[in-house]
Amino acid sequence: MASKKYWKSEAELNPNDSIMETLRQNEFPEEIPVDDFLGDEENLSASTTNRRDFLKYVGFSTAAASIAACEGPVRKSIPYVVKPEQIIPGVANYYATTIADGYDFASILIKTREGRPIKVENNKEAKTNGNGNARVQASVLSLYDSTRLQGPLANGEPVEWSSLDTSVKNKLEGLKDSGKQIVLLTQTYASPSTSKLINEFKEVYGNVNHVTYDAISEDATLAAYEAKYGERALPSYDFEQAEIIVSFGADFLADWQGGGFDSGYSKGRIPKEGKMSRHIQFESNMSLTGANADKRIPLKPSEQKKALASLFGKLNNSSVSVDLSDMVSKAVDDVAAEIKKAGNKAVVVTGLDDVNAQAVTLTINEMLASTSFNPGKPRYIRQGNTQAVNKLIQDMNSGTVGALIMDGVNPMYTLPN
Repeated sequence: MASKKYWKSEAELNPNDSIMETLRQNEFPEEIPVDDFLGDEENLSASTTNRRDFLKYVGFSTAAASIAACEGPVRKSIPYVVKPEQIIPGVANYYATTIADGYDFASILIKTREGRPIKVENNKEAKTNGNGNARVQASVLSLYDSTRLQGPLANGEPVEWSSLDTSVKNKLEGLKDSGKQIVLLTQTYASPSTSKLINEFKEVYGNVNHVTYDAISEDATLAAYEAKYGERALPSYDFEQAEIIVSFGADFLADWQGGGFDSGYSKGRIPKEGKMSRHIQFESNMSLTGANADKRIPLKPSEQKKALASLFGKLNNSSVSVDLSDMVSKAVDDVAAEIKKAGNKAVVVTGLDDVNAQAVTLTINEMLASTSFNPGKPRYIRQGNTQAVNKLIQDMNSGTVGALIMDGVNPMYTLPN
C-alpha cells in the first residue's frame, strides 16, 4: 500500500524551487556554538554574548535538565525471607475493627496491603453502626501524617517513656494528700476497657475527677433524655420505619448526634408498593438534609422553637400561644395533619440546642408511639457535660486543681469561651 505524502504549501510541489531548498538546508541560519562556548572557561568569561545567544543557551540547558530528570529512581523489591502465612503480596487483607475518636463511632473494615492500611470500608455485617461517614473514610490519612509525634515531649523536648512515667507518677503521688483534685478531661469513650482503667485509676488516687468534654456538644439532648428516662444518653431513631419525617434543624444526613442515620433514611426513600417516606424540614441555613427534603420551610432558630411548640399543641389538642406568620402557621397545620394521618409511622426530630425543645420532641414521639423511636435502646456516643466543664474552669481559677490530664480533647481550640 503506497504511503501518502502531505504538502504544507504549494511551493513544496515544485522540487526546483530555490526558496524551499534554501529553507530546507538552512533551518537554523546560525549554528549554536555550545561546545566552543561552554567548554572553554576563558571564552566563557570573556564572552560578549548578546541576548539572543543567551536565550539559546538557556533553552539548551533547560532541555538537557528535563531529559535528565526523566530517569526514574531504581527501587528494588526484596521478597520475604519467611513469608507470613496470611500475607500474599499484591492481595489485600481486610480486618474488622471500630473507630471511636470522640467525634465518630462506627464499625468498619480496614483494607491492608502487606500490613499497611490503605482504605476504610463499611462493615455491612456489623450489628451496630456499620456505615462510616466522610470523616471515617478519610481517617486512614492520619496514619501517614509525617508531622505526628514520634514519642513523648516534656517542656518541648523529647524524653523517654520511662522517664516521663516516673515524673508523672511522682507528681500524682504528691497530690494524694494535698487536698487538690486530679482531673481527667477526656473525650467520650465507647470502650468498656477504657472505662475500667479510669475506675482503677480513681481507686489508686482517691481525689480524681473525670470530666467528659465533647467539642460538638449534645448537652441539651443528653439533659432532656436524662430528665425523662433517667440516664444520660442520646435517643435512637430508625428512619427506615418512618412514613413521615419532620425535622426542626436536625441535619441527620450529616453529623447530627454523631451521624449514622443516612443508611436507614435512604432505605425508607426507596418506593415500595407505590409508597416512600415523606420528609419535611424546618431549618435556617441550607443543609444536606434540607436539600433532600420533599418540603423545606426556611425558619430562624427562634421561630423553629415556636413552630415546634405550635406543632406539639396541635398534636396534643392543647392551646399554645405563639406568634407565627400565616405561611408558617399553615405549614405547621399541614404537618400536624400529616402526622396524625401517619400515626405511629411518623417521627419528629430536632437539632435545636435547647433542653425544652428536645424534651418536647421526645414527648411527641412517645405520644405517637413512633416505631422509629426506641427509648429502650439509647446511644452512648456523646457524654459531654457542659456544666462539669464550666465547673472545672472555675476550680482551675480558684486553684483547687492540682493536675489536669487531657486525652482526645483540645479545649484551647474548641471551647467557645
